Amino acid sequence: MLRSLYAGVSGMKGFQTKLDVIGNNIANVNTIGFKSSRVLFKDILNQAISGGTAPQNGGGGTNSKQIGLGSSLGAIDTIHTQGSSMNTNISTDLRIDGDGFFAVKGNPDQEQPFLTRAGTFQVDVERNLTNGDGMLVLDSTGQPMKLPEGITSFSISRDGEIISVKSDGTMEATGLKIGVVKITNPSGLEKMGGTLFRNSPNAETNLAYSAANDAALGTGTIIAGQLEMSNVDLTAEFAEMIIAQRGFQANSRIITTSDEIMQEVVNLKH
Repeated sequence: MLRSLYAGVSGMKGFQTKLDVIGNNIANVNTIGFKSSRVLFKDILNQAISGGTAPQNGGGGTNSKQIGLGSSLGAIDTIHTQGSSMNTNISTDLRIDGDGFFAVKGNPDQEQPFLTRAGTFQVDVERNLTNGDGMLVLDSTGQPMKLPEGITSFSISRDGEIISVKSDGTMEATGLKIGVVKITNPSGLEKMGGTLFRNSPNAETNLAYSAANDAALGTGTIIAGQLEMSNVDLTAEFAEMIIAQRGFQANSRIITTSDEIMQEVVNLKH
């Protein structure tokens, strides 16, 4: 059987996966805090027809002769570049300007938090700061954030501290700060849906909570009244879509041509 037939099949499979990733990126072009992905390919083991030889007896050496056997999926990376900002003028809508993630839990007993860049938060009836799915936002000590009693109005500073606003217009710091988690290798995080990420052994060894605007840890500042949009670049995605489409077509042509050659071989018996 022709090697080119299997090489074409591997190429079609790879470009189909690439189109799947591109489709997901485009579908989430307007998803708050979404991080796009990219597909990387690698070649499959080459078959050696003959090995190389070293120069000897005054003659020159020869290079090895190898035939590639197609391509395979190398990696699907998550791109953690910063998305553009969107003004909402809602005090509980938060954006991290720089590195770091918000930490949320479905309940206080959950062992590991989920991480997110989507800061669409709200205060529930029990004064808990939650996201749109009702998950609890954690503070700088890793505990669920609960606004102190008596606060009727508040603002959030650049380091994530809750500043209460009294009836006479004066402000008072509460000491309660929104937690930010810095990840050594963000690309190692696992997507869980709902713009949530889960830690993995290749992302961060030990999750550590801190406040925003920490110069020592390199956590970004928190901007209230803004949200981080998706970092999907439609221009780049459409260009990659064209490349994937043409690559898929070219590999299908390889299969068709290989089939025609095999048909010619079969017809030799006539």
